[in-house]
Amino acid sequence: MQKRLNINTTEPKALKAMIGLETYLSEISISKTLKELIKIRASQINGCAYCIDMHTKDALKNGETEQRIFLLNAWKETNDIYTEEERVLLAITEEVTLIHQNGLSDKAYEKAKEFFNENQIAEIIMAIIAINAWNRIAISGYFQPGQSYI
Repeated sequence: MQKRLNINTTEPKALKAMIGLETYLSEISISKTLKELIKIRASQINGCAYCIDMHTKDALKNGETEQRIFLLNAWKETNDIYTEEERVLLAITEEVTLIHQNGLSDKAYEKAKEFFNENQIAEIIMAIIAINAWNRIAISGYFQPGQSYI
């Protein structure tokens, strides 16, 4: 792949807006574990090697296990690896990331209300939106794992 423009340096105001969103997300009530599950799963769906690399490393630093990371793309096939709360979060992550298919289903939304309050559901949706935006920036710019772009 050839090197492309880096939106982060070409359009610094756009980067500033994304950093503002990340600042908000750093202060939300959902746990770091849940945030990293969102980031990894959405990045897997989108095929973003740069973000998968970054967020699996971050998850490991935050205490996530290798087994849970390795099995994340097959989470529906596991029984005891992920909590019910995490399974709901992963379902929402997939549905919002693949919004063009069926949108966020009533089933996933209603199940989420068993574990999360309305504000937390909004936080989860914003976290999913953010990582999907970062995936698109990284993929469009051919960002490579392990390299710094900010």
